[in-house]
Amino acid sequence: MIPSDDQNLDQSFAQLEAAARQAADGLNSPEAVENFRLEWLGRKQGRLKLLSDQWLKSAPVEQKRELGQRFNALKTLVESLLEGALDADHTDAKLAGEALDVTLPGTRRLLGAEHPITRTTNELIRIFAGLGYSVGVGPEVETDYYNFESMNFPPGHPARDTQDTLVIANQERKSLRDRLLLRTHTSPVQMRTMEQVAPPLRIVIPGKVHRNEADDATHSSTFHQVEGLCVDTNITFSDLKGTLDYAMKALFGSSVKTRFFPSFFPFTEPSADVQISCIFCCGKGCRKCKNSGWIELLGCGMVDPAVFAFAAEKQPAYDSKKVSGFAFGMGVERIAMMKYGVSDIGQFYSGDMRFLEQFV
Repeated sequence: MIPSDDQNLDQSFAQLEAAARQAADGLNSPEAVENFRLEWLGRKQGRLKLLSDQWLKSAPVEQKRELGQRFNALKTLVESLLEGALDADHTDAKLAGEALDVTLPGTRRLLGAEHPITRTTNELIRIFAGLGYSVGVGPEVETDYYNFESMNFPPGHPARDTQDTLVIANQERKSLRDRLLLRTHTSPVQMRTMEQVAPPLRIVIPGKVHRNEADDATHSSTFHQVEGLCVDTNITFSDLKGTLDYAMKALFGSSVKTRFFPSFFPFTEPSADVQISCIFCCGKGCRKCKNSGWIELLGCGMVDPAVFAFAAEKQPAYDSKKVSGFAFGMGVERIAMMKYGVSDIGQFYSGDMRFLEQFV
């Protein structure tokens, strides 16, 4: 029922204001604040909504203006009380309780360390950088041409069987040399670099490679290599032997000896396997070197003229009658296993922190 005169109207709105203030005094939790909002400002059953429906809509035309002003004043009061209750959650007392004591010691973050594979790779790069070698990089997904053909693995060559690899699907419509595969060695970077850079050239090539073979304690279908290439005039096998002997001594100690045995690689001629004196028994013979005193570690050789011929198609300076060079390649995991006494290659890829924390 609408009050009939101004005195009753003032009294009615004063009572409503007092009721709103009294309700707002007990708002000490988020639930109480929400209940207060619904009670007074709810769109369906809120007291202001009911007041508007009962008084404003049915008021005479001459009384609507005054009622509207008083109603808006009451609504503004309720909204300010609600806003004050919401701000109460951020009082000085509560903020003081949540304050951070900056004098307390912070959470200690452990320093990371290089993975043993990364550490060994970087050590090899530093050794050859000291000899004037720069670092070459290339894609892991390669074409058959760069991975095999340009490295003197012609189609059907039996040496391809020793580097059986993982191929990309749906390549049958492409010519063989354009088909994509996961590289089996970092040697394609040698060819890509020779096509872009004229001799003299000295690069060392670290990277991940893939071969389709069974995993065991000493083999993995995915592993890492570091290869090297040196091309210039009058490069001889003696230069190759001197370079690798220096690198092995820098890697394993000055007492290490090297020796070379004839071998075969399609991209080098002549080719050799390199052995070092056993670092575990100093060449006396033990289980790790099979009592021979020597451990086979890498392959190398003089660059085959056929490889230079492929490079000369885009870079004529690689004329095998004018330049010569040598190349070498080694598995990073094998060296890391020797240096750090790791017996299972799978530990490098396991992500086991108990294993990796040993290298911090």
